Amino acid sequence: MYKFFIIAGISLVVTNLLAEDPEIKSEARLHSVRENIDKEANLNKKEVSITGSFKHMFKDGKISGQLRTMVAGYKQKAQNTPNNYATALGGKLKYELAELYGFNAGVAFYTSHNINFATGEHAKHNNELSSSDGSYTQTAEAYINYNYKELNFRAGRQVLDTPLADSDDIRMISNSFEAYVATYDYKGFAFMAGNIQSWQGYDAGLDTPWEKTGKNGTNFGGVSYHNVWELNLWYYNVTDTVNAFYFDGGIQYDIDENSLVHIMLQYLDESELASSGYASKIYGAMAEVVVHGVSLGIAYNKSFTNASNRSFSGFGGGTLFTSMDTLILDDIADDRNTYSFVPSIGYSVENFNLLYAYGDFKGEANSFGNKAHIIEQDVSLEYNVNDEFLVSCVYAMQEDKENFVKTEHDWNRFQLMVNYNF
Repeated sequence: MYKFFIIAGISLVVTNLLAEDPEIKSEARLHSVRENIDKEANLNKKEVSITGSFKHMFKDGKISGQLRTMVAGYKQKAQNTPNNYATALGGKLKYELAELYGFNAGVAFYTSHNINFATGEHAKHNNELSSSDGSYTQTAEAYINYNYKELNFRAGRQVLDTPLADSDDIRMISNSFEAYVATYDYKGFAFMAGNIQSWQGYDAGLDTPWEKTGKNGTNFGGVSYHNVWELNLWYYNVTDTVNAFYFDGGIQYDIDENSLVHIMLQYLDESELASSGYASKIYGAMAEVVVHGVSLGIAYNKSFTNASNRSFSGFGGGTLFTSMDTLILDDIADDRNTYSFVPSIGYSVENFNLLYAYGDFKGEANSFGNKAHIIEQDVSLEYNVNDEFLVSCVYAMQEDKENFVKTEHDWNRFQLMVNYNF
């Protein structure tokens, strides 16, 4: 618990130091390749109406949703491993009541179904989109909300985006969480605390929805800030699994209207509980320069993991600066020290975004003397037709550089998504 009090103390000091900063003018930059692939397809949040009668809570309620279709598949290079592919159609449908005396509620259904004639069968089936059964439907959000001035409390199934519990909306079904969460906004700072009981979505595994997040859930608390300076301080207690302390901080500074610099540091300290095997210390740094829509970036993470232990990136895609579309440091940070290095180049003009990233992931010899070296290259192309309509394409190439024979890390992956929000 001492780390939680450290968070509180540091946040109070930083509040006084940063409270008078000018408002940032440009859109906040994201921290990894994975976040940039995820960012564009999120469901738009509609402003909740405020009403004075119970009848109008329903009459003034808002409907929102998302229609999504995706084709994705792997060209495998390992011997006797068949290529797989799938095409799916689905989306989200959400209804949220208007607010009465601070109270409102919402419910959302997420669904994905394979288009059979355009989907492989048996070993040729890519189950990332709609589960191994070819269909997936869940009441992914169902919550009661109370809002009073800067304080908000939400209980039930909901979307969260914190460093170690996030929606990670990179396939057909994003993550959501059954949780009890309180937030409080103060002079640009957002404080959050709560308990997460279970989660569902692509990262949780579509074949087994609503997985528990620890024996008695996950207790967490943290503070975030963004106003030229950036700050995240978080503490997670995944019961009987791991205690995790997370920090990142840095600056996004606009040199002029056409250029900026973005520099960040991060630290993740994980201590094992109940012989779970999760324990590591991870350091990270990133730097980015953007000039007239052209971005050049580098990111680095180093994980120190003792024998018989492994790292834990949380419930979602993980917050590390080097997280790629598919490959994250967790994939090799088991019983060994590891590092990852990701240079990238991007270009944005009007509604068009292009990104190329080269991820180099290396692991020292583990207890059995085995090393790891995996390369992933990602090419992401996005076109926002308008505020509601998005077309995006991701092509990923992964290669196992440590082994002479092809392994499960040797493949090319293609994904095309068409997304419409309403």
